[in-house]
Amino acid sequence: MAVVPASPLAEPADRRATEPVQVSVDPSGAVEAAPDPDVLSMLEAGGRVMAGVDVGANSVHLLVGLVTGHRLDPLVDESVFLGLGDRVDSAGTLGPAKRAELVAALVGYAQTARRLGAERIAFVGTEPMRRAGDAATAVHEVALATAVPLCVLDPHEEAELTLIGVTQGQLINRELAIVDVGGGSSQIVRVGPGHPPASIGLRLGGARLTAAFVANDPPAPGEIEMMRAEARRLMAETPAVSLAELIAVGGTASNLVKVLPAAALDRRLDRGRLRAALDALGAEPSLAVAERYAINPTRARLLPAGAVILETILAHFGLEELTVSEAGIREGIVLAQAHAGIAWRDALARLAHGWAEGTAETRA
Repeated sequence: MAVVPASPLAEPADRRATEPVQVSVDPSGAVEAAPDPDVLSMLEAGGRVMAGVDVGANSVHLLVGLVTGHRLDPLVDESVFLGLGDRVDSAGTLGPAKRAELVAALVGYAQTARRLGAERIAFVGTEPMRRAGDAATAVHEVALATAVPLCVLDPHEEAELTLIGVTQGQLINRELAIVDVGGGSSQIVRVGPGHPPASIGLRLGGARLTAAFVANDPPAPGEIEMMRAEARRLMAETPAVSLAELIAVGGTASNLVKVLPAAALDRRLDRGRLRAALDALGAEPSLAVAERYAINPTRARLLPAGAVILETILAHFGLEELTVSEAGIREGIVLAQAHAGIAWRDALARLAHGWAEGTAETRA
């Protein structure tokens, strides 16, 4: 037996996940850990533990959850800010140093998931992994170190997983769209009761917009206006369809809510609140914003661009407000594995429309 500590890079939401765990390592690289006794009792009640990791442009985020039907109870929810999108933007590759950071984070996350008794673990790469020139090398290194494959999703798969996570598999009965503003891109997925999910990927992200137009901290009014103009230009390429509801997911929306006390209560962002958020973010440097609102300092630097993007999306669809959901792609990964087994990627379009309560789950 060897003692392998969890990754020191992580910023945990649950301290149980960061304590050293007893694991056995075989020559193939597979790591096995004894599940937590508390989790075993929940499993006996009919739940199934699944784990999903989203390797995104800004952060790498782990969710381990207990799934029972439509219900998902988080056991561990934690992330580390790696800035992979910025690295790919500047160099075209992740490079050895960033790949090493990524592997270290995923080794720790795999250990955490196994200790909690995860039946399946899925690592998924999104926008930066689709563009990185050394993505295949990173995929190989991750599999070798963790014995878990890193699946690089196409934009449609990413959008469908996000939809599954937000709706928690409830049957779709209205026209809705879900937007995820990331560092390098934004994903919009639309679905309704009479048509399949349709997704759009825009090269419009908080990190990319900030890098292109912002030199000051906080951004100058002219820089905000240049970001608005670019966001409008890119959004003009998207059909302005009629929607009953718009839901925002991901770190941009959830951190903007922290800036506005009223939004923290009702989880809604309207155009007036987004303007108020921009005023607050523009009143002091990002380090002061980070301290005041308990936001990651790097994230705080990107939030003005994120507010501009959400403001532009609302205007484009003719809506006054959106709802902010804490759920997203990671919840979708966990639920898809629980309800479709090892073939979860093949089942995404079907799962995105939801399933009836009590639908048989596969354990393939």
